[in-house]
Amino acid sequence: MPKIDVLSADGKKVKELELNNEVFGIEPNENVVHTVILNYLANQRQGTQNTKTRSEVSGGGRKPWRQKGTGRARQGSIRSPQWVKGGIALGPKPRSYTYRINKKEKRLAIRSILSSKVLEKQLTVVDKIELKEIKTADMVKTLDNIKVTGKTLVVLPENNENVQKSLRNIKGVKASIVNTINAYDLVKYENLVLTVDSVKKIEEVYA
Repeated sequence: MPKIDVLSADGKKVKELELNNEVFGIEPNENVVHTVILNYLANQRQGTQNTKTRSEVSGGGRKPWRQKGTGRARQGSIRSPQWVKGGIALGPKPRSYTYRINKKEKRLAIRSILSSKVLEKQLTVVDKIELKEIKTADMVKTLDNIKVTGKTLVVLPENNENVQKSLRNIKGVKASIVNTINAYDLVKYENLVLTVDSVKKIEEVYA
């Protein structure tokens, strides 16, 4: 089983924690991670783009000029696609890009990313993160103490308004809770910070 140091908010080692091998110690499956992230991004698309066809644009229904004898190309309607302000041929219409993938793939992707964070030493475990009030400066100090810099995802075991609101003003840092983590965020943010309780909950869900 992989082991990791547990730090206090002051950055001091408190103890050593054994991580579940099925969650934090598997061989990462990059293909599944790629598949799950594509699915996540596709499901985020609104699909609200819209163009008007020839039946939707304004214009007369009569023929612009007679069929023969004018020397010009024959035309049936000023709403045809080749006309200025005519309808759009084969343009995008509102649609859903959502599609479903297997739950086992989603779980495997999460476990693969968590395992890769351990391998690449991008996982930091903190004993607990608590604040008496909403104060961004305190959270900046905590991140400095545990030596975490750059894009960071902080995963809490449950909602904590003081911590979440203190983190949201820090550039490149996002707060999340265990039941809302997804493969996209885990890959997007280089560093992952978990509390001991977050680790336990993740192991309960994904082991």
